Formats: sequence, structure tokens, C-alpha cells
Amino acid sequence: MKAGVRALGIAESYHGDDETGSESTLAAAVVRADQVVDGLAYTSCTVGGTDATAAVCELVADLGRPDVRYVLLGAVAPAWYNVLNLSEIARTADRPVIAVTFEDSDGLEAGIRGAFSDGERDQRLETYRSLPERQAVSVNDETVYVRCVGLERNVAAEVVRGFTPEGGRPEPIRVARLAARAGDTYARSQTADSESERRKT
Repeated sequence: MKAGVRALGIAESYHGDDETGSESTLAAAVVRADQVVDGLAYTSCTVGGTDATAAVCELVADLGRPDVRYVLLGAVAPAWYNVLNLSEIARTADRPVIAVTFEDSDGLEAGIRGAFSDGERDQRLETYRSLPERQAVSVNDETVYVRCVGLERNVAAEVVRGFTPEGGRPEPIRVARLAARAGDTYARSQTADSESERRKT
């Protein structure tokens, strides 16, 4: 992987006790293969909603970075089952999309069925079932789980390894996750201050 190749990492942050309908912070970080951070952007999506795909597409458009070669996502169902449509993101971004998750599991269908009913359940299940099959990838003696659109699976594995200098979390996703946490903390502090001021008046 050449040092100047850029990937866009996207990750989220929200508190697990947030109610459905509240907002989760999404951050995007442009990071070069040599670990240089080259851009940041923020947006939000709804906890328990269905707008995460649109939010990710918005981040890609807002950054306007034709030099980014890959989009790396740190989840397939952020913000409590706000399931991402990887094919739609790849079409909108016009570049390959790689989703990287970090725990082995039996999948999300049981969780979706337990949390939603009727149309809300069916919509999420349809999007989830449309996701490409995931593959286990060994990275620096750790195992991550990769889904990809627009790349052969072996190439996606090499991209993940190329952007992971240590540990198992690709640097674009790691930086985006840090940025999302900081942004979420700031947004919460602003909301708390506004609420405090409102109560004083």
C-alpha cells in the first residue's frame, strides 16, 4: 500500500442508554496509509432509525474528496440497528466500501426481530439480508470481520491490513471513532448547557 493512498473511515458514538429517536454522532476521517490524518467531517443519525445510510452518503458528499480511494465503515448497524445499505453507499460514493466489525457473532437477525415489529422489522431485515457475506480476516494476530462492495474479497482484506499499522482496528476507523466520541461529548455538553439556561429563564 503506497503511503499516500487515502481512505475515508466512518464511525459513530452514542450512549447506550439513549432513547430511540435521539441522535448518534457520526464522524468521518480521511487518513492516508502512512497514518496522516487529512480531513474530518461530522453529521448525525437517529438512534433506532433508518437514516444511517443517508447520513453516511451525506458525509462522503460533504467532504468532497475525489482523492479518497476507499470508504471504511466501523459498523453495519450503527445507532441501535440503523442498518447500513453498503451497495447504496458504494453507488453514491462511487468507490469501494468495506465494513469492518470486530466481534464474532451469530448475526443481527434475532436482535432485529426482538427489537422491532411489522414494517420496521421487515425493512431492517431486508437491508440486513442484502449485505454481502462477511469474511474473517487476520490482521496483526487479531481477527476482524469484513464485508465489501466493489472489491474482490482478497483485495479488501489487503486494504484492511494496509490501513492497520497495529492491533486490529484500521486507522481511518480508529480516528473516526475518536472524533465521534469527542463530537458526541461536545454535543451533549452544549445540549446540557442549553437546557440549564432554559430552566433559568
